[in-house]
Amino acid sequence: MLIDNIRLFLTIAEKGSLVAAGREVGLSATTVSERLAALEAHYGVVLFNRTTRSLSLTEEGRTLLSGAKEVLAEIDDLDTRIRHGAETLSGPIRISAPIGLGRSVVSDVISTFTTEHPAISVDLHLSDGYVDIVGQGFDLALRFGTLTDSTLRARNLGNHRRIVCASPSYIAAHGAPQEPADLIRHNCLVMRFGTIPDNVWRFGTEKSPMSVTVRGNKTANDGSLVRRWALDGLGIALKSELEVGPDIESGRLVPLLQEYSPPPTPLQMMFPPGRSQSRRVRALAEALSDAVAKKIKV
Repeated sequence: MLIDNIRLFLTIAEKGSLVAAGREVGLSATTVSERLAALEAHYGVVLFNRTTRSLSLTEEGRTLLSGAKEVLAEIDDLDTRIRHGAETLSGPIRISAPIGLGRSVVSDVISTFTTEHPAISVDLHLSDGYVDIVGQGFDLALRFGTLTDSTLRARNLGNHRRIVCASPSYIAAHGAPQEPADLIRHNCLVMRFGTIPDNVWRFGTEKSPMSVTVRGNKTANDGSLVRRWALDGLGIALKSELEVGPDIESGRLVPLLQEYSPPPTPLQMMFPPGRSQSRRVRALAEALSDAVAKKIKV
């Protein structure tokens, strides 16, 4: 019963409410509440901060979430190895990725991975904003930039350029900027990360940096939408080479200001704190790492 209640606790943490968790597992909200109370009584701690509108993990809840995922993953792996053989991978994986990268790279990897391992199920969450990996129950996450949470484990997947680019039709209509300062006279397509617009574009080297505050008539928190606007000739975008590399190779987008290349940005694969990942998470992590390494640099 303890293991079952811990599994239910994980579901509550992932779904964000007792009602949603009950709906997921086919239990009433009252039963879910009673089983959560029994789990808290077992450990002698409060696992969730509860208000009428929200549910959030306490520090003890975060500790249980991290440890429980590892233990249950090991139990599931052992069960699979006994029932189906040592090479079989099965079970759920929750992953978070930026929207553009998720649609251009991660989704392809997941399609191949789940075809090769049909007993695996993947829950992919796409977001360009901040994600609480532990609190939302993710097994791994991909993010551009430096790691800000020192409690997470990280694997650097290399530094990747962000490329200023536009479509041939935009350049034909408005011309191409010859230096970064020219961008202030162009319609720039701005990404928003959470509540923060990415409207300060950086160029040059560490020894000779420069930046331009750009503006335009379109801002979005969806990297794929910004790419689509650029392809449609609606403005100039600043995008990762992992997302627009094929567009530049095909000529659908044209790289601009290459002699002022912005500093490359690290791509991090992040994991919750703990001892180790399950075999299935390690296998998917390797597949993602290989896919990123094989992307053609433009």
